[in-house]
Formats: sequence, structure tokens, C-alpha cells
Amino acid sequence: MKPLPNYFKITKNLESAFIHRSYCHDHPEVPSNERLEFLGDSILSAVISDRLYNLFPQLPEGELTGRRSHVVCTYSLAQKAKILGLDSQIKMSQGEEDSGGRLNPGLLANTFEAVLGALYLDSGFSACQIYLSDIFPNQELSEIIEFIKDPKSLLQEKTQSKGWGTPVYDIISAVGPDHSKLFTIQAIINGKPVATGTGSSKQRAETDAARASLAIIFP
Repeated sequence: MKPLPNYFKITKNLESAFIHRSYCHDHPEVPSNERLEFLGDSILSAVISDRLYNLFPQLPEGELTGRRSHVVCTYSLAQKAKILGLDSQIKMSQGEEDSGGRLNPGLLANTFEAVLGALYLDSGFSACQIYLSDIFPNQELSEIIEFIKDPKSLLQEKTQSKGWGTPVYDIISAVGPDHSKLFTIQAIINGKPVATGTGSSKQRAETDAARASLAIIFP
């Protein structure tokens, strides 16, 4: 894979993708990467949907959705962000840094999407397709993915088979206005916190936490 700046014509576009909103408290003249994140989220879904549609011409809509969800989930994007070294480039406040922001899966996933949004503005949709084909090669998309099953049901099956009982999901935070909240939920298994998930609803955040827990405990 090429170094990330090589995908960009204007480095400034890339730099904008690493501005976390906490950094803007002390630097109000600098916009955060949230608008780029919004853009990148839509582009990511469109590119992955297009590739899955063409890779699996016989699969029904439900299975395509399951594969896409696995690819674009918070845990998956956070892992890719670490591999790409995005975590070390994020600009954030000292408070966010001290609270472990650079390790926060949701923050890392959002940065991944912001980078994609910046690349779209810089070089267009085709550049995003090339970039994502490098990060998510066809072989990775083609692998049999057990997580296509409902992650919460699958996690419960596995934990109960181990004698660990049913997973518990605790709300860590709910940020934003009522019509646009972002939930962060932690999955607790056998009395121990395992992974967190984020989503625009409690159900989505729980599903994301379950998927991340499966990747950690049952890789």
C-alpha cells in the first residue's frame, strides 16, 4: 500500500481530517473533521456496497448487508486506522489525550472516515475506490465471515457455551441532541468489560460492541 499522502494532491486536505473536535476548543479558528467524517461515512458505504454487489452476484440482500456491516463497523475501522498509523496523527486536546482518546475505537473509526472524506474532496470518488481496494482487498471481502450472523445472538451462543452466561450491555455515554444521539455501550461478559461499540441507537451500539467482543474473545 502506498503511503497515505501519496493518494492526495493537496496535503492540506489530509491534515484537516486529523482535527478532533476537542482540539478546536483551544484553536477555534480550525474546523474539526466532523463534516469530513460525515462525508467519508457515506462514501465508505457506497464503495463497499458496490464491491460486494459485484463480488457476490448470487448473494441475497441480507447477506450482503451483513458483510458490509462487518467491514464498516467501528472495530474494523479502528483496527485499520491503527494499521495505517492514523492514531499518531490525530490532533486532540490534552484532556482527550489523557483520557485515552488516541485508543478510543470510535474516535479512530471517525478519523478513518474523515480521511476518506478528505480524499474524496481532494481527488474524487475513483481515488476513494482505489484507496479502499488497497485497505480492503477482494480476498478479505471474500472470506467466509461468521459475523454475518446477528452478532448479539452469536456472542450469546458462544458465551453460554463457555458457561459465562448472557452478555450485559451498559451505556457508557449518549452524546448529542435527542434526534441525533451517538451511543457508546460496553459489553460485559462473565462480569468483565470486554469491548465498546458506538451507534446512532442503543441497538446499533450493542451490536457493534458484540461484534468487537467476538473479534477479541473468539478470533
